[in-house]
Amino acid sequence: QQRNHTTKGGVTTVFVYALGGDAGLGQLEPWHAEQFATAVDHARDHLAPWIPFAHTVTDVDSARELLQRLANDHAGDTRHAYGIWKDDRIIGGAIFPMFDTRHGICELGVWLVPEAQGRGLITRAAGYLIDWALWGRGMGRLEWHTELHNGRSRAVAQRLGMTFEGVRRSSHVVAGVRQD
Repeated sequence: QQRNHTTKGGVTTVFVYALGGDAGLGQLEPWHAEQFATAVDHARDHLAPWIPFAHTVTDVDSARELLQRLANDHAGDTRHAYGIWKDDRIIGGAIFPMFDTRHGICELGVWLVPEAQGRGLITRAAGYLIDWALWGRGMGRLEWHTELHNGRSRAVAQRLGMTFEGVRRSSHVVAGVRQD
């Protein structure tokens, strides 16, 4: 594990893993609500087709509510959320929306603001978290669910060596619309 500390305005962020180019991956906490809400608002149009929270995180209070639920689930070891920071601002993240230690199965989802794409940040962050889940936590299966037309997400999964197993028809809802 690498640790990188940055301080701005008296707040210190500790990264669990340095991603290169002054970017880092660290636990996403309720006290990050303002930064998280700002990042989601900034990238809302880009995230909206794929990410459910792009429709529900509309201000600092809704961001704090989501992050608190994720923190509670982190404490119960059923979901985990991480942020990607660069220049002391959140530019993306990775979430285990399902982390079932009893059955050894988890799912990993990722997001990034558009201007940070193409630098390998998601691939490096996901690679680290996949290793942590499989080797550090002993998970037997890690799933990567992506909307059928999300080519960038599918490309990351391929780069990480994942196997395409099929299409789950009408498996989830984003903005009130069922998606494959």
